[in-house]
Parts: sequence; structure tokens; C-alpha cells
Amino acid sequence: MTIKNLPKTIAIIPDGNRRWASLHALSIMNGYDLGVKKFIEFSEWCVSYGINNIAVWAFSTENFSRSDKEVSTLFAIYKKVANDKKILARLHKNKTSLRLIGNRKLLPKDLNDALKKVEVETSKYKDRIINMLIAYGGKDDILHAVKNVASHVKNMTEINDALVTKYLLSNTVPEIDLIIRTSGEKRLSGFMPWQTTYSELYFSNKLWPDFTKRDLNSALLEYNKRQRRFGR
Repeated sequence: MTIKNLPKTIAIIPDGNRRWASLHALSIMNGYDLGVKKFIEFSEWCVSYGINNIAVWAFSTENFSRSDKEVSTLFAIYKKVANDKKILARLHKNKTSLRLIGNRKLLPKDLNDALKKVEVETSKYKDRIINMLIAYGGKDDILHAVKNVASHVKNMTEINDALVTKYLLSNTVPEIDLIIRTSGEKRLSGFMPWQTTYSELYFSNKLWPDFTKRDLNSALLEYNKRQRRFGR
């Protein structure tokens, strides 16, 4: 079946890495490591469909409440990937830029520096973008905007959508057409509230490491059937 209407911007909430590791008697690190590799594949599947703007929730502000060991493990994996020359080469090959979205002050300096280096080295690419949400929370994003708007306006009548958008941590991310969440969880958990007002939602029962290109195709076929009225 031909997919005529593809989302311009797609988001993935890659849930289920820990459960997958537990089911396969592997460590959490193995689960997360496979999850990161799966996202790299996912981003290239999107390129093959002509979907050039992706948002991925890599680490939420709420995830800091997990054990120190788990948090440090995940950060170590992200640092390893950021320093992997083969990964950087793939970004260059696909002419894809990495943009970091979130409160970077919450990240360890070595991780922040490693990710920032990739962000800078790929910043020349404008047509294909991976928005990596790390140390990101939806409420935190809105609060950041509200505080900055309050300190920059003198009259309430100056406040509008464009002004609030300007001061979001996620101000470079456009409105999201399709959100995919894996592992059977059916909620957004505060995922980019400003950009998801009219997003189409697709929930997959697959744990993230088991997600395939065929599963993405199923999500896109479902999206293709949706009638997006935007309140009309």
C-alpha cells in the first residue's frame, strides 16, 4: 500500500529497554545499549521514507529519580555513542544534524561536552534533524518559557503563541505530526506539550529493542488513514 501522507515531523518515545533486558536475562546496560542502536536504525528508516525531522526522548527530568547506577549507566552509553566516529560518520553521510533539547545544566560535564561536540559538528545540516530530548520535562519546558516571558514583557497584551514559543527550551522543534510510543504504555508522560496539541498518537505493544521497520511502516499506514481536522 502506498503511503501518500507522511508525517513531516515524527517523535518516538522508546519505552521498554529495561523490560526487554529482564526478559532476556541481560543487564540493564545491554538493554539500553540495544535501545540506542535501535534508534540509530530508526532514524535511518525515517530517512528512507523521506521523514527528515525526528524527536526522540532520550532522558526525562523524571528519570533522574532512578538509581544512581542506572542513570550513570545510561549516561555512559550516550557518551560512548557521542564519541563513536562511526556514528558521526553516519550522521554526515545522511546529512543529519543533532540538536540537544533540555536542561543541559543537569547533565554531567563530560557527557554535555561530548554531545555538544556532535551538535556543533553537524550543525551545518538543515534539512534532516534529530532532536534529542535529554534532561527534558514537559512542565519544565513550559515553566522555563513562562519565567522568561515574565521577565521580558511589560504588558500582558504582548504575550502570544510566538512569544511563548521563543522562550521554550524546545523552541526549535516544530509541531509534531506523529508520536510513536512503544512497550504498550498509552500515555505521553509530559512529552513536549506545546508541540503535541494535534499530534496523532500510535502505541505499539513491542518493546523498543524489538521494534522493526515493519512496525514503523504499520504506524505510518495508520497515520495515512487519519483525517487531521485541527479543530475544523
